[in-house]
Amino acid sequence: MNVNTPEELMRSRYDAFIREDWQYIANTSINQTIEELSTSPSLTWLKLDVIKAYDNVVEFKAYYKHENIIEVLHEKSTFIRVDNVWKYQDGTLYPSKINSNDLCPCGSGKKFKKCCS
Repeated sequence: MNVNTPEELMRSRYDAFIREDWQYIANTSINQTIEELSTSPSLTWLKLDVIKAYDNVVEFKAYYKHENIIEVLHEKSTFIRVDNVWKYQDGTLYPSKINSNDLCPCGSGKKFKKCCS
């Protein structure tokens, strides 16, 4: 897949996480390995919200279900160009939770407190 911006790469990596395509994720990173990635717990990814994308940084929230609990991963990712190809460099995680009055990430259209909380 040819990506032109860090945001495009981040979105393609999110799709690869959904498919558990560890090869693609490792190939688009400067430091993640297939071995490391393939031992990750199996998650059901629900939704991606890009908060901000600028220069070589993408901040996002990715919602997922693990053991029937919906959680959110809030990260500010940094990307780097290697041989004119964007790659994931690293990320900073932020504590985050789903507010009870937010729409449920499962897509039901209900408030989280009335749905999957």
